[in-house]
Amino acid sequence: MDATHNHIELSQPTVANLGTKLDAFARLLQIMDDLRAKCPWDRKQTFQSLRNLTIEETYELADAIIENDSSGIKEETGDLMLHMVFYAKIAEEKGDWDIASALHAICDKLVARHPHVYGDLTVNGEEDVKKNWEQLKLQEGKTSILQGVPKSLPALVKAWRMQEKTAQVGFEWENAEQVWEKVEEEIAEFQETIEENFSQEKKEEEFGDVLFALINYARFQGIEPETALERVNLKFKKRFEYIESNAPKALNEMSLAEMDDLWNQAKERE
Repeated sequence: MDATHNHIELSQPTVANLGTKLDAFARLLQIMDDLRAKCPWDRKQTFQSLRNLTIEETYELADAIIENDSSGIKEETGDLMLHMVFYAKIAEEKGDWDIASALHAICDKLVARHPHVYGDLTVNGEEDVKKNWEQLKLQEGKTSILQGVPKSLPALVKAWRMQEKTAQVGFEWENAEQVWEKVEEEIAEFQETIEENFSQEKKEEEFGDVLFALINYARFQGIEPETALERVNLKFKKRFEYIESNAPKALNEMSLAEMDDLWNQAKERE
């Protein structure tokens, strides 16, 4: 597991805080060793059994970020760190790799992909950094710009990431107006499938094109569609729960107008 690694000069503030951080990380590693040796539940875990739990923890972190809950972000960051240490411990027991080799690997990757920081390359801003990043990945042996997009990403996030990545090599509209024209074109095509009673498969395809075009337009406006939609989900949930809490009778006995009055009350309270 030994390897030669690029030396990184640490800034003085980082050096000053390093001891405390290393102590905390060493404590987590020791606890992981103890749990793996002495706890029946921890001892039986595998990569596969932890996978869904890791996904759940990731979404809990995402929730805390959306809610701007600093203490929640701290807690969920710790939970995810535990999972990363857990995977490394299992791999170490198999003789595959350990936490040190994993951390050195990401350090080496970061150094190699930031020649403007650790080398003599000059960049003129964030866009140059992202374009150079994608080119370096291809030089490392990637066969496609899209190869690094996980298959299991939610579709909304995946569309955003694919558009973002292909834009780095020039596969991109020139301006937002062109993208909006594409949105309108796709909406018209989707409406045609409804009016002409096309097959369900064709309707789904054209609706997907609408969503893909809208995501592209959002990207041009600096809006992350996943975050935007989740904020709307949370707003809808809060307002509908207000209706449930203040309904004078069962919801299925209320008219839409009555429920809409409560909805507007919820909006006013915001």
